[in-house]
Amino acid sequence: MSLRAAAWLALLAVAGCGGGTAVSDYGTVVKGAKGTTVQVELRPGQRFSLAVADNPSVGDDWSLVEVPDTKVASYISEERESEGGGPGSGGTTYFVFNAKRPGTTEVRLFNCWRCGQDRTPTTEESRRQSGEAIFAVTVK
Repeated sequence: MSLRAAAWLALLAVAGCGGGTAVSDYGTVVKGAKGTTVQVELRPGQRFSLAVADNPSVGDDWSLVEVPDTKVASYISEERESEGGGPGSGGTTYFVFNAKRPGTTEVRLFNCWRCGQDRTPTTEESRRQSGEAIFAVTVK
C-alpha cells in the first residue's frame, strides 16, 4: 500500500466515515412529536437526545428551530437512524445535547413537510402536515 493510500485510510477512520453515526451515545432519549410539548428534567453534565419519528421519503424534514440557551444546554449534533434497510423506511431523528448549568430553556424542532430547500410550506397540504415539537428543558 502506498503512503498516500495509507494516509487516506487513516483520515477516513479518524473522520468516522462509514455506516455509523457521528455520536454513539445519545444519553437519555426523550421522545416528542409534532403538536406536543414535552417536559424534560436533567442534571448538569447529563447528555440527552430529543427524538422525533420521521420518514424523509414521504416528506418529513426535521430541523432545530434555534439553538437553546447555551448556558443551560449545548447542542452537539443531529443524527438519524433508519428502522429498515430499504427505500422508504421510516426512522428516528435525534437532536443530541449536553445539559450544562441549572436553568430552563425551550427547544423547538420543526418538521417542514415537503417544503424543499426554502424551508417554507408552499401548499395548503404542506402547511397542514408541518409543525413543531416543543421540549421544555429544565436542568436542576
